[in-house]
Amino acid sequence: MSMTTDGAGRADGPTGSVVLRAAGPGTAAPSPAGLGAPLSARNHRLVEARKLTKSAGRRAAGQFLAEGAQAVREALAARCVTALFVTADAAARHVELVDAARALGAPVDLIDDRTAAGLSDTVAPQGLIALCPRRPVDLSEALLREPTLVAAIVEGNDPGNAGTVLRTADAAGAGAMVFAGVGVDPYNGKAVRATAGSLFHLDVVLEPSPLHVIAAGRSAGLQVLATTGQGEIDLDDLIDAGSLARPTLWLFGNEAHGLPDEVLQHADARVRIPIYGDAESLNLAMAAAVCLYASARALRQPV
Repeated sequence: MSMTTDGAGRADGPTGSVVLRAAGPGTAAPSPAGLGAPLSARNHRLVEARKLTKSAGRRAAGQFLAEGAQAVREALAARCVTALFVTADAAARHVELVDAARALGAPVDLIDDRTAAGLSDTVAPQGLIALCPRRPVDLSEALLREPTLVAAIVEGNDPGNAGTVLRTADAAGAGAMVFAGVGVDPYNGKAVRATAGSLFHLDVVLEPSPLHVIAAGRSAGLQVLATTGQGEIDLDDLIDAGSLARPTLWLFGNEAHGLPDEVLQHADARVRIPIYGDAESLNLAMAAAVCLYASARALRQPV
């Protein structure tokens, strides 16, 4: 099957359609078909979008920004994109995402590199930013789905860890990810990137009261396990006893201070992860991965 190309880096497909390609070295990026001129920095949609780089702006608008091809791809698959901002280079690289956004009826606007940087908090903006509705789920609604595995971060403050734990929970088959107490915003740009699209796969719950999370989880039939380096139960012992075959709500604490004492006291058990070497401890994301995968494996063992 042959294709002809022109100097602008376009390729005519077999039916005469235009396929955009990334420009080669030393070649200007092609002008994306149908996108028109880049939006002015003073455009109302861009002014409103820039407000979403702050937590207060996200809460007020009920929206957030998802940057990068993987996040945008998963947001589109979940039909969670209400607008797409894209640079010429990014449009050339990700024609299928631009087309998918248009198919959803979402406006697609061309922006320049400087504007893309203003919508990003990364050193190297990717030039592809989706506007998405902020859709946290009520805890009661999430528990009505009868999940057998739920992860909760209590008063966490690191967005990268928050996003990584959410991604791990998704990979382990958890039905919900709870952010309890005063802490990180999971719709923070760094957190969204760290989820690698998993933010759009499972229920995300924002619950101000950690004790309510415990009570509600227990009422839904979940055992409540709190992680702490001073736990009276070793994770290996729980695995050997078959205790993780039960539906479980795992509680993970703040990166620096761990779980509050009253949360530890209200949990069904306090679990420590064994350290076989000389490391002082595991970080939050790694500890969550160990615990969640231990539960995932146990829950999938034949009865």
